[in-house]
Amino acid sequence: MSVAIALSDLVAIGLFILGLHFLNTPPTARMGNRLAAIGMLIALVAVLVQTTGVGWWAIAIGIVLGGAIGIFAAMNVKMTAMPQMVALYNGAGGGAAALISTVEYYVSLHGSLPLDPVIATSLVLSAIIGAVSFAGSIVAFLKLQEVMTGRPITYPGQQVVNALIVIVIAGIAAWFVAEGGVVPPWAYPTLLAAALALGVLFVLPIGGADMPVVISLLNSFTGLAVAITGFEIDSTLLIICGALVGASGTLLTVLMGRAMNRPLTNVLFGAFGAAGGSEPAAGSGGPQNIRTASDDDVAVMLAYAGKVIFVPGYGMAVAQAQHSVKALADQLEKRGVKVAYAIHPVAGRMPGHMNVLLAEANVPYEQLLDMDDVNPEFPTTDVALVIGANDVTNPAARNVTSSPIYGMPILDVDKAANVVVLKRSMRSGFAGIDNPLYEMPNTSMLFGDAKASVDSLTAAVKAL
Repeated sequence: MSVAIALSDLVAIGLFILGLHFLNTPPTARMGNRLAAIGMLIALVAVLVQTTGVGWWAIAIGIVLGGAIGIFAAMNVKMTAMPQMVALYNGAGGGAAALISTVEYYVSLHGSLPLDPVIATSLVLSAIIGAVSFAGSIVAFLKLQEVMTGRPITYPGQQVVNALIVIVIAGIAAWFVAEGGVVPPWAYPTLLAAALALGVLFVLPIGGADMPVVISLLNSFTGLAVAITGFEIDSTLLIICGALVGASGTLLTVLMGRAMNRPLTNVLFGAFGAAGGSEPAAGSGGPQNIRTASDDDVAVMLAYAGKVIFVPGYGMAVAQAQHSVKALADQLEKRGVKVAYAIHPVAGRMPGHMNVLLAEANVPYEQLLDMDDVNPEFPTTDVALVIGANDVTNPAARNVTSSPIYGMPILDVDKAANVVVLKRSMRSGFAGIDNPLYEMPNTSMLFGDAKASVDSLTAAVKAL
């Protein structure tokens, strides 16, 4: 039986690695998800087979309930809510690691001997990192779900409070390891509570503009916690799979930081990025010299263009306009217009958000161009149609040294012959700053709900 279990774990690990590899490109991403799901099923069955007595029923019930919740959520969650679902599920992983450590600790209390130093170290690290990931992910979920404000929440002495909590955690953890887990009953609950508090205070000062990076970082935390948990319960499967998640989450965090041209320390401690921005009042210094266009004006511009690039953003996700955008693109292609989509690494609220939305609308993968590939195309583009993308198209990142986003790589939409921006209003983006693009002479604004506007443009193009 042990050989069969070891082989099943090996197969599951192989499927996880292969699935992760297939997630590298959109055409193979679905297959990657399927392979990883099969790997998870094999791992769960292996755990079920190894368990006896009452534990068998507990795990079986857990698999059924968890599977039902997962299927229901996947079938019913809106694509705009996908980032917060990812944050919530990531938090569940961290919480599970912390719970396993808690159970292992209280089981060890029945023994008379101190814990092995490796086990004791693994136990406190898994509990700390898992609790931080759980609490931080819940706060990220609440911010993304707009249950609480997405703006940075700061207070006087914030860094001092965080530092004190870290000192408390480090002190108790070191004491725990030195004593082999033989500590007063209050020590472990205090350690866990301090880690939970740190997770909350860690994410509170981070605003909506940086939430994609935070989700990636917390994902790496969860992977690390799971890998360390594997040492506690002697599970090679958890060690390897946790390491995969931790490494990929860390790499993604680094890449996201580069895409924003901001170091991780600035993301975590800069208190930058306000979700949603605010509506500038007249005379407030916001964009004033803007030019509006009608549906018919934009339709003519699109219908007689040689090349059109769609630039999707969170506004498209909110309006659920991806299918309408695909319908408009189809009409343009029938007229011989070359169509492409410009994807910024941090567009939306999580990595790959725009790719997932457009893939759902059956947009051909080869038309989804990354920033480095699409930017050279803008100078020869007749129309850049910006649908709810704010900060990733802001030219202030190139030439306004005082701007908070100065130096961030952006999509060079302003270099197109014509730019049409679809927005509900002049409200700013996540970063809460003005966009000079809207006042440029080659830019026109088309106000309204993105889906309704795109549907109107499609009808107008058909009528030409």
